[in-house]
Amino acid sequence: MKNQIKFFAILGGFLLFYFLPLNSFGFRNPIFEALAMLNMYAREHVIFSLIPAFLIAGAIYQFLDQNAVLKYLGAKTNKVLAYFVASLSGSILTVCSCTVLPLFSGIYKKGAGLGPAIAFLYSGPAINVLAIILTARVLGWQLGLARAAGAVIFSVIIGLCMHFIFLFEERERQINGELQFGISKSEDDGRTGLQNLLYFVSMIGFMVFANWARPQLGDQSLWALIFQYKWYLAIAFALLLISILVYWFQKQEIIPWLESSWSFTLQILPLLFLGIFFAGLLLGRPGEEGLIPSRFVASLVGGNSFSANFFASFIGAFMYFATLTEIPILQGLIGSGMGQGPALALLLAGPALSLPNMLVIRSVVGTKKTFVYVVLVVIMATISGMIYGNIISSV
Repeated sequence: MKNQIKFFAILGGFLLFYFLPLNSFGFRNPIFEALAMLNMYAREHVIFSLIPAFLIAGAIYQFLDQNAVLKYLGAKTNKVLAYFVASLSGSILTVCSCTVLPLFSGIYKKGAGLGPAIAFLYSGPAINVLAIILTARVLGWQLGLARAAGAVIFSVIIGLCMHFIFLFEERERQINGELQFGISKSEDDGRTGLQNLLYFVSMIGFMVFANWARPQLGDQSLWALIFQYKWYLAIAFALLLISILVYWFQKQEIIPWLESSWSFTLQILPLLFLGIFFAGLLLGRPGEEGLIPSRFVASLVGGNSFSANFFASFIGAFMYFATLTEIPILQGLIGSGMGQGPALALLLAGPALSLPNMLVIRSVVGTKKTFVYVVLVVIMATISGMIYGNIISSV
């Protein structure tokens, strides 16, 4: 009964935000912006981004071989291999700072070391290939190259810093058996390794293509071609998943998978909605005003001073950026006088962090680890912005 109440509460909240009749509201203020942000998120990200992410997280928890996670992402794994796999795995997903959270939670609870898990958490929204290409095309190849290099280096350095700062706590986590286990892979599930791989690929493929971003007007590139056929590709992966579940899975396997996915939903979604509400309240949507006026933000990020870079990193860490929306936002800020250094600082801090993102990370790894992670991202983004700004100004 309790779970049914939670289910209908979350479903009711989602439907409320999705069908919120904002056009009939006769006012425009920070409260409106907070509700509009929830409306935007419910319509653009829950069905095709978060639900697939929750299903993948549940699948990781239930079916991913524990030994495989420990082999490639475990605390005792060769550091070069662990961080390479973590960065590569994150960078192939075109996800925002919120959609990556269920995946991060899944691999961390399955046994990934804190460092590689954090590298994955950062790389997902920060490094994805499409974001790098669009940054270079819209904002200039120098900024695109700097973003790519900075994000890759960030994911490794921040992961290593988290590993060494919390080394003793992570050892206790391993010793005390705080990892969570799904179905044991020692049990014969009747599937081959290739069949299990296709199961994960089908879900990831649907999520990637269903969320493929709209290209710029007049774009004739491969990305534009894929966008034209994105729903055909997404539906093909969805049909593949349904076929896999029908022919290769048993009912007693599917139910625990859905229960695990629901557990991640209960843990993450309410905090996301709460964080998105306050993000909209404080900063508004792109082009709109929250409690903090956009002109105030623009006035503080000109030039290449420490304060400008720090403020860009700090404000970017709390803003919510849907996938790839940071690019047109930065385009407008640069046009209003934002310096090149602060622009990079915001690119390195903003997409990887947000207020809702922080709330969820705290529920997974605790307050102390979350605070250190946020501080590391802001500090490194500030320093990188200053270095890049000085290089650009001297050329």
